[in-house]
Amino acid sequence: MPSNAGTTRLVIVESPAKAKTISGYLGPGYVVEASFGHVRDLPRNAADVPAKYKGEPWARLGVDVDNGFHALYVVSADRKQQISKLTKLAKEVDEIFLATDEDREGEAIAWHLVETLKPKVPVKRMVFHEITKPAIQAAVANPREIDRDLVDAQEARRILDRLYGYEVSPVLWKKVMPKLSAGRVQSVATRIVVERERQRMAFRTAEYWDILASLTVANPGDGPRAFNATLIALNGDRIATGKDFEPTTGRVKAGAGVVHLDEGGARGLAARLEGRPFTVTRVEEKPYRRRPYAPFITSTLQQEAARKLRFSSQQTMRTAQRLYENGYITYMRTDSVNLSETAIAAARRQIVELYGERSVPPEPRRYTGKVKNAQEAHEAIRPAGDNFRTPGEVAKELSAEEFKLYELIWRRTIASQMTDAVGSSVSVRIRALSSAQEEADFGATGKTITDPGFLRAYVESSDDENAEAEDAERRLPTLVKDQPLTAEELAAQGHHTQPPARYTEASLVKALEELGIGRPSTYASIMQTIQDRGYVVKRGQAMIPSFLAFAVIGLLERHYPRLIDYDFTASMENELDEIAGGDHAAVDFLTSFYFGSANGTGDQAIAHAGGLKKLVTENLSDIDARSVNSIPLFTDEEGREVVVRVGRYGPYLQRALPGEPTAPTGEGEEGGAHGDRAPIPEGLAPDELTPEKVHELFLGGGGERKLGDDPATGEPIVLKSGRFGPYVASGERKSSLLRSQSPDTLTFDEALKLLSLPRLVGVAPDGAEVFANNGRYGPYVKRGDEFRSLDSEEKMFTVTLDEALALLAAPKTRQRRAAAPPLREMGADPLTEKPLVIKDGRFGPYVTDGETNASLRRGQTPEALTIEEASEMLAEKRAKGPAPKKKAAAKKAAPAKKATPAKKTPAKKATTAKKK
Repeated sequence: MPSNAGTTRLVIVESPAKAKTISGYLGPGYVVEASFGHVRDLPRNAADVPAKYKGEPWARLGVDVDNGFHALYVVSADRKQQISKLTKLAKEVDEIFLATDEDREGEAIAWHLVETLKPKVPVKRMVFHEITKPAIQAAVANPREIDRDLVDAQEARRILDRLYGYEVSPVLWKKVMPKLSAGRVQSVATRIVVERERQRMAFRTAEYWDILASLTVANPGDGPRAFNATLIALNGDRIATGKDFEPTTGRVKAGAGVVHLDEGGARGLAARLEGRPFTVTRVEEKPYRRRPYAPFITSTLQQEAARKLRFSSQQTMRTAQRLYENGYITYMRTDSVNLSETAIAAARRQIVELYGERSVPPEPRRYTGKVKNAQEAHEAIRPAGDNFRTPGEVAKELSAEEFKLYELIWRRTIASQMTDAVGSSVSVRIRALSSAQEEADFGATGKTITDPGFLRAYVESSDDENAEAEDAERRLPTLVKDQPLTAEELAAQGHHTQPPARYTEASLVKALEELGIGRPSTYASIMQTIQDRGYVVKRGQAMIPSFLAFAVIGLLERHYPRLIDYDFTASMENELDEIAGGDHAAVDFLTSFYFGSANGTGDQAIAHAGGLKKLVTENLSDIDARSVNSIPLFTDEEGREVVVRVGRYGPYLQRALPGEPTAPTGEGEEGGAHGDRAPIPEGLAPDELTPEKVHELFLGGGGERKLGDDPATGEPIVLKSGRFGPYVASGERKSSLLRSQSPDTLTFDEALKLLSLPRLVGVAPDGAEVFANNGRYGPYVKRGDEFRSLDSEEKMFTVTLDEALALLAAPKTRQRRAAAPPLREMGADPLTEKPLVIKDGRFGPYVTDGETNASLRRGQTPEALTIEEASEMLAEKRAKGPAPKKKAAAKKAAPAKKATPAKKTPAKKATTAKKK
């Protein structure tokens, strides 16, 4: 789209990828440049605060709370070079178009650009929800002004989160552990995960039995001849199932009115039903109909990508960002399920082409969002453009990760405009009279899909991996009332109740969404933050809280319950929505929250408590650190109270009789005279600390586990946990476990074998002893000062003297391994234009431009890292400067001549004084 003759326009977007795509849609006269996201923010630390503000009492917050909550913004060190470039360009053009994302964050970035660049030319705001040529040209032709209400809402959120974090986090430093953090949303998300783990810890399993009957029919009609039915009632009383048991006791719920069969009861009844006639007593057939799912919003995309593709939330959003910036999908941060008229038309056309006219309903489908406090009124996530490209058409243009996500979005969008899946469902009741005249009722259900409709394009997954897929059929024979059946087999089946499933990233996002906590732009960062802070670790897909999280949430629940209350946190989102809509003033909201005001607009419970500032300072002395860092487990058989204590060196177990003195948290953590202690092995989940496991950890004291006695010396062989990992010890001998060994499965024989190291292989012809051993860099053989590596751990125990001597005789050529190829070549750094590559280093993958290296952060993968993220990481590393070099110890000068010896006592005193 050409600009007016002689007019030059600068279009500023967030990322180079977006800039590249958009520049291809604009004609001459347009310069498209990236800001690389946010250009300025509140100071991260004291070093970021400008000198003229350092003496201000509010400088540590970065917010002048006494003067209208004025925020102090500083340009990020890694953005200064780009800001200089944008400032220069702004002076050379006639107009500026701010083309940042169409949400609060994007609006705020646009405002910060104006405040930072201070342009002298007209500035306009252009918005779009997909990066296609028609959308970009329409956005240029229809610009608007910056929406100050949206900017105020984003700024209020940023200040709110800063106040929360900077006022509450120091409480955690004083009472739990240094360098911890609290956050308005991250703490609530952590609480959700902790509460689920508490439920699992309190859970007591129950066993229950039923009978599975394999039945056949003489004349099956069109259906199968055989089918299965399950015992559901005995003498009119329902057979107990998992839902009938109390989760914390494992007992049948009071008043349940069910028959609880044990193994003996189920097997006995099955025997009494052998050879007895079975008869159909009831057949109910109902129509089955299932409507399509709504198109994707941010949360449902993250949930389905986790279930179907095993993507993390961060991985999903990074991949979606690339698809959006390159023009394949619409904007990926949205909680709207709406589709535009052109999108609906495109979907319906494609359905006809691929599935036929019968798959399109007479009227287009419209969806209503169910998200609490939904906002960001643009479209659902869908393929971009007025004519959707099929996955096959874009396959060669996308990476494997991008293709999978695009196909998921395309299928969901197409399916949302298709016909219902229809069929029929059948419920059958069957009765048999046992030899003891007991009435046993069995039940079976069937489902037949006559027209799959939208299921041909898309079937949603479930968080329950055992759940039946919606397109699965269960066909039954054609049955009628009073029809006789034959029982071919009657099998008693045992079941155990299961604790509530741990959250996955997908189900946690869903929980936050249902509670109205967080927004589409924050879900992925919340998932990453609680993991980076050490509050949650992932085991497969499951999210497991650490004991540190238990201590932090315990403190907040007892002393600041409102700050992690679900309704309160959701109400904050409501307030921010109202600010965005122009219905509330940000200053009034922040004043009420921070200082307290009975007439304020913020949460009244916080306001009447005097506000956040008073709340966290006045209650500080009431918090008992020892109590906060103690997590009760149970009382053992000897009456000792068993607790987990969160100490400076990690969590550990402690047990003592009531009233028995124990050391304060952090003292004597290696065991000693203050009650029994045992370290908790790394990776052990809280709900795995059962009485049996705790007893095992206490065996031998200090968490040791005795494996047996050495037959040669009679000394005990014990498994221990040390600073550098698990090891076995016997007397003065110690040996670390091999990489292939696990402390959970280590046997006595394996331990004995480990203690044989270093192993004397033999004596060389020159009389030198040859040993095989395990070292820091793996297994090796040694003669004197000569070492050679072995190619496997097992060789330490099997290598012969001849083999060892042959290895040692080989020239020591320092066979350096050829430099490994980079894990990924990324292209030129948008800031420095140097080529970026990702390599595998000693401490994991890192990105480098040949001069500066930056390790990948937790959760980042070489495949998913974007070039913008890599550029930002390197820029931050350059901004920090080189790491300070350690001072070398001063060398003692050799005396020039023999001197009279100095007295030792004064020398010692001088040395001591110097150390002090």
